[in-house]
Amino acid sequence: MGSVTVVARDSVDPIELPQGSWSRMLVTTGRVDGNAASLGYSVFTPGTVLAPVRHETEEVAYVVQGSGDLRLDDGVVPFREGDAIHIPAGVWHAVANTGEGDVVMVFGFPYPEYPPTERQGG
Repeated sequence: MGSVTVVARDSVDPIELPQGSWSRMLVTTGRVDGNAASLGYSVFTPGTVLAPVRHETEEVAYVVQGSGDLRLDDGVVPFREGDAIHIPAGVWHAVANTGEGDVVMVFGFPYPEYPPTERQGG
């Protein structure tokens, strides 16, 4: 039987994002031995719009709090608290907080780290 690992959110340094938003990659190979998937936690402040990205793997997310849009090349997908989101591999997407309060999301990938990712404009 394998070992269980607990990673406290505040034990992981945040990745700074625009407008005071941030993410933390909690479950990664650097913190958990033998993991095949990764897990992160993000807070997006009101008005935050991230630059579009696409990952080599699919992404799943759960909206813990708030509301906004996932902006795609071919449209906009609104989300709100309590929604689960599936983003197929290779799909350009950008999170936009269009609400009054913070958007809090838990997200994951079937990859042991943050997966290889392309960013628009870079």
